[in-house]
Amino acid sequence: MENYKIEFIKFLEDAGVLKFGDFTAKSGRKIPYFINAGDIKTGEQISKLGEFYAKAYFEKIGNKKTVLYGPAYKGIPIAVSVAVALAKEGLDVPFFFNRKEEKDHGEGGVFVGYKPQESQEIVIVEDVITAGTAIRESMEILSSLKGTKVAATFVMVDRKEKGQTEKSAMAEVGEQYGFPVYSIVDVYDIIEYLKQDPSNKENVERIENYLKVNGAKGE
Repeated sequence: MENYKIEFIKFLEDAGVLKFGDFTAKSGRKIPYFINAGDIKTGEQISKLGEFYAKAYFEKIGNKKTVLYGPAYKGIPIAVSVAVALAKEGLDVPFFFNRKEEKDHGEGGVFVGYKPQESQEIVIVEDVITAGTAIRESMEILSSLKGTKVAATFVMVDRKEKGQTEKSAMAEVGEQYGFPVYSIVDVYDIIEYLKQDPSNKENVERIENYLKVNGAKGE
């Protein structure tokens, strides 16, 4: 496994973003581990997170200038941190996010920040995709922006779970909307990382058993 993946998983664990136990995902599934960007609580942590996303952005998209979109609420600080990290590397991109409830006074509307123009490409930055529910919600919200196009989505972790079919949720989203979904690491990277320490044996077994039932069977 590449060094940056080890560094990223360690970062998630140290920041309390990666947790093990019994949780319920947005999809309703009972899951043995949880990725929660809401546990990023300090300036240093959010800055570091943005750097990892920026690295993935340059690796997959290069220096192309797009517009970053962070879905409320967890995607908002991610979008800001990624924009800052990209700017530090010489790529100054605008960003915007949505409100949970549309504002009917002041400037109004559902979006805050940059207003994407026709023909501009949007990159969604999210924390994780389990069944693809959150991305489908984002696509519905973004559908009001006429003439724009989503170029890609970046997430922290590909959970490698099946979505509405036996394919992975990330593959389904990509096929449905016609853009790639990239992750910094996937669940099998996390398993490999955990196996380096024998004290993680129970967590490894629980995740592997979960994937036997909910894991994607093909892309």
